[in-house]
Amino acid sequence: MDTTSADFDAVIIGSGAGGGAVAWRLTQAGKRVLVLEKGPWFSEKDYFKDELACCRRSVYTPDLREEQHVIEERAGRGWRATPTSVSGWDFWNGNVVGGSSNFMSGFFHRLKPVDFRLHSEFGLIPGANVVDWPIRYADLEPYYALVESVVGVSGRVQDHPFLEPRSTPDFPYPPTVEHPVAAWIDAACGRLGYRSLPLPRAVLSEPRGTRRSCEYSGYCGSYGCSSGAKGGARAALLDDAVASGRCIVRPHSQVFRLLSDAMGQVAAVEYFDRQGARQRVSGKVYVVACQAIETSRLLLSSPGPRHPHGLGNGHGQVGRNLIFSAGGVSHGHLNYEDLGPERAQQARVVGPFLNRTLHDWYVIDDPELGRIKGGVLDFLMGHPNVVSRAAAQRRDEAGTLVWGSAFKRRLEAAIRGEARIDCEAFADWLPTDNGWVGLDHKVKDKWGRPVARIRLEPHPHDLKVGRYLAQRGANVLRELGAKNVTVGVSANPPQNLVAGGCRFGHDPKHSVLDPDCRMHGAANLFVADASFMPTGGSVPYTWTIYANALRVADRIAAQL
Repeated sequence: MDTTSADFDAVIIGSGAGGGAVAWRLTQAGKRVLVLEKGPWFSEKDYFKDELACCRRSVYTPDLREEQHVIEERAGRGWRATPTSVSGWDFWNGNVVGGSSNFMSGFFHRLKPVDFRLHSEFGLIPGANVVDWPIRYADLEPYYALVESVVGVSGRVQDHPFLEPRSTPDFPYPPTVEHPVAAWIDAACGRLGYRSLPLPRAVLSEPRGTRRSCEYSGYCGSYGCSSGAKGGARAALLDDAVASGRCIVRPHSQVFRLLSDAMGQVAAVEYFDRQGARQRVSGKVYVVACQAIETSRLLLSSPGPRHPHGLGNGHGQVGRNLIFSAGGVSHGHLNYEDLGPERAQQARVVGPFLNRTLHDWYVIDDPELGRIKGGVLDFLMGHPNVVSRAAAQRRDEAGTLVWGSAFKRRLEAAIRGEARIDCEAFADWLPTDNGWVGLDHKVKDKWGRPVARIRLEPHPHDLKVGRYLAQRGANVLRELGAKNVTVGVSANPPQNLVAGGCRFGHDPKHSVLDPDCRMHGAANLFVADASFMPTGGSVPYTWTIYANALRVADRIAAQL
């Protein structure tokens, strides 16, 4: 085992939106940083449009036979636990330098002031552990603005009743090219009395430094970006951090334990290198940003003299209140033969984004539901990936497998005869006692370590809000003239939108981190991914992860 003295000001575990942002900010402050990433280091030249690598093979995530999770789901009055190597349910989102931010669609929304005070605004919901945040929107706003310029957010600000306060009048980059169907959405919403808004994207519409602007291939969501336009952590932040000469990124470095001393402070990190050899490294400050599930797993796997049940787990809070994103989705099909030649030609366009969102129901005030927290609706065209589209045609409406010429005709109709349009609804997934991460000591990964055991159960309130929102999206699709419009609301969480497990707060008995995301009882340990979030808001998390990580990095720099 090699031992390195404290040559680094900060050792960061994980290189996604949280870890990448902390590394960039600390190097800007002149600090020496080491980033340990379990996955490989890919760049733009590696992210060509490989449809099998994207959606059929574990190229950017671990093989479930080697690294998996165990999922507990409700079964009658009890719980059924299934390893993901059996179910195929994959909770890995992108184990490469830059993490899952490489593969996001780049829908970028800020949280709104109301998201920071759900308990105060809406009161208790039985069975839910809803609390106010220990910080306010104003504390994050300067960092949201910094992300816009540094990571690169394109769009245009349009006034509306739920617009959050801004310190800058508009985005630093103009909107990306809009799909022709975006104008259809504007008109349909106008007829329904809805307010269609431009959707900000973490995608460059103009070049910045070594990053090219968007090239509009249509292969964005679930794909790495071959131009560097997408604002993933590696392209937007880590490349610059490494170029400063003050940041070292070590890929293929699987951290398995944090060592702590008799005072409870972290003293070193132990990891397996690419050859499987044990290594140890130390720093002055440590930052964990592994993704919510794996961050809790690592802390629980790191007992010490002052942390017998895992780092920060003196009050049993590590892994508790795991949350995802609730909501729903509505689908529709634009049949070319029903549209007429001009509109059919517009619907056939592949590449530009729809860039349309609705915030009319961010707070719902309904005679039946009362005043409750709602969410946003984002529109997108069906993904052009032919492999995924073919897989969707394998079974008919009755669920029977389709073969031969019948399958070919179904595939031809789906690809040449129509365009799919979707509306995704995002709402809060309420934290409950039945959302947590623990260790499974019977199921091990390829290094012989207990894997994460995850219990999943949505609160009934989540499904109610998700259906309410998705039905409004379906109204727009029908008004567009879409056929076969369906509404789907599932109790299963989206694996790419996970947060919580190490919520921040003032009271160590009910939180893992203090308001600066410093661990209670270990002053040199910070958590910088989405684990800190007590509630998730009604939007994708990435922008908030970036903003908070930059805020935390400033606290770390001051402490150093």
